[in-house]
Amino acid sequence: MKRLLVILVLSSFLFGCGTAAKQSEFWEHDTQFKDWDHTKFSLWQYKNPTAETYKKSIEQGWWGIEVPYIPAD
Repeated sequence: MKRLLVILVLSSFLFGCGTAAKQSEFWEHDTQFKDWDHTKFSLWQYKNPTAETYKKSIEQGWWGIEVPYIPAD
């Protein structure tokens, strides 16, 4: 019985992660970072963003799906 429960929980977890990965376009990319500029920014420069890094991020599409801000009622 414990084995069945573990298999059920594990499969639920994997199916849930698979759905999230599909929405995040994880499977469509062969790397975690878009290019070397994105890698350098994510590892070292993220604490001090500049207008130049912002411009690069927009032009090169570093970030995924944009999530709109919806204020609470």
